[in-house]
Amino acid sequence: MRDVDVARRILCVFPRYTSSFGMFEHTYPLTDGVRALMPPQGLLVVTAALPEHWEVRFVDENIEPAKSEDIDWADAVFVSGMHAQRRQIDEICRRVHAKGKTAVLGGPSVSGCPEYYPDFDYLHVGELGDATDELVALLARDPSRPERQIVLTTRQRRELSDFPIPAYELVPLDRYLIGSIQYSSGCPYECEFCDIPSLYGRVPRLKTADQVTAELDKLVACGLSGGVYFVDDNFIGHRRAVRELLPHLVEWQRRNRYPVSFSCEATLNIAKRPEILELMREALFETVFCGIETPEPVALRAMSKEHNMMVPILEGVRTLNRYGIEVSSGIILGLDTDTPDTGDRISEFIEQSNIPIVTINLLQALPRTPLWDRLRREGRLVEDDERESNVDFRRPHDEVVATWRGCMARAYRPEAVFARFQHQVTETYANRIRPLTYWQRMSWHNAGRGLRLLRRIFWQAGIRSDYRRHFWKFALPRLMRGEIDYLIRVGLMAHHLILSGGEAGAGRQAASHYSARPAKAPIARAA
Repeated sequence: MRDVDVARRILCVFPRYTSSFGMFEHTYPLTDGVRALMPPQGLLVVTAALPEHWEVRFVDENIEPAKSEDIDWADAVFVSGMHAQRRQIDEICRRVHAKGKTAVLGGPSVSGCPEYYPDFDYLHVGELGDATDELVALLARDPSRPERQIVLTTRQRRELSDFPIPAYELVPLDRYLIGSIQYSSGCPYECEFCDIPSLYGRVPRLKTADQVTAELDKLVACGLSGGVYFVDDNFIGHRRAVRELLPHLVEWQRRNRYPVSFSCEATLNIAKRPEILELMREALFETVFCGIETPEPVALRAMSKEHNMMVPILEGVRTLNRYGIEVSSGIILGLDTDTPDTGDRISEFIEQSNIPIVTINLLQALPRTPLWDRLRREGRLVEDDERESNVDFRRPHDEVVATWRGCMARAYRPEAVFARFQHQVTETYANRIRPLTYWQRMSWHNAGRGLRLLRRIFWQAGIRSDYRRHFWKFALPRLMRGEIDYLIRVGLMAHHLILSGGEAGAGRQAASHYSARPAKAPIARAA
């Protein structure tokens, strides 16, 4: 019998994220038991790639912690995560070793910095590929802990077109705010602060349209409803391929009566591609996250993001709005080009653009980025996990943090939030296709769920909150026009934005989603 034919028991554990603005945790108590943002795509793919005769359990600790008996059951425990989850990754390793079990780590953080994780038994560096096959063979031969750490590095990556469908059946999809799917990997641009090109390459690699629609079929079959987020580093990184994919998404939506809406990440130069935007509109893409980073041209050039200036930024945002696509955005503070007036200019930009959801982060230097290399040469990397950023800013640290708090407080005042969403209703949502009315899309199950959401939103936002006057000013016209889907979406998002903005302004929230710094104030969890 070949070693790989031996059955093993594998526990896959995805670590908890530190509470932050981008996790949208304040929405969870208003829902039917949502506990996490989206399924962990990468670890679900690895799970699906394991030998079929191996027994696998999957735990996302953003939903519930791995139980002691789960670790006892396993021959080995697989973990994956990002730099921001480093503390939680190490904590899982300690729990696994306390049981005498083998701990295996893969994913983006260890692929970027294997030296961060000296205690794991096996390190899987790189993407799915020959290192994965080698790991499976080693565990099949002997799942016990090796005498010293073994590092396996992928030399030959598996083609995305050969990826298995993620093991969605192993996670409770109804506990996630949105679903996730991957079409491509890699990005052609080399923004100074980004580690994607070094980890995944500059030439996007692609799945086939049949793979994507098969994954969508499985997501829906496993109980997903609502939204699906394309987690691609840049959805339009390969524009010709996207033009070929989109008609398949349109046909899938029509065949299945539009069971979900889509969202994705893309560079703002997508605004120059009306043929892509029209197909995205027909496929019901409702949101695109654009890394605008800063409205200041000098800063964009300094970070090698000149492609954001291929169209004027405000014009690009309005172009996407005309195709029914709401823009969300990332903004970075703490750049070398920042001045004492930068905070005011960012606040003015948010008001002018009417982008409702803007994730403002302090600059964080990630390993394997040009920014990391430059700051290391300049002696400007700070090793202090209790600090808001690992960058020694040109401006005083406390002033940069104060600017961030001020921007967050101003951006997420209740009247400002609802004003931006009201703009979206008239200038963006009105341009979306309406293949089915809200009520035509309702099953009895979804109708009941919608009513429960409305009841919680009305109670929390319309009665208990201190922003209820602004809520009802927005909500009553939506009720009169039967725009229930708009009311639910905005009610959920606005509640999170207002509460999270208030926490940030008061200094009770981490200033960077990418920092491993622990949160000062935990978010209330859904019951």
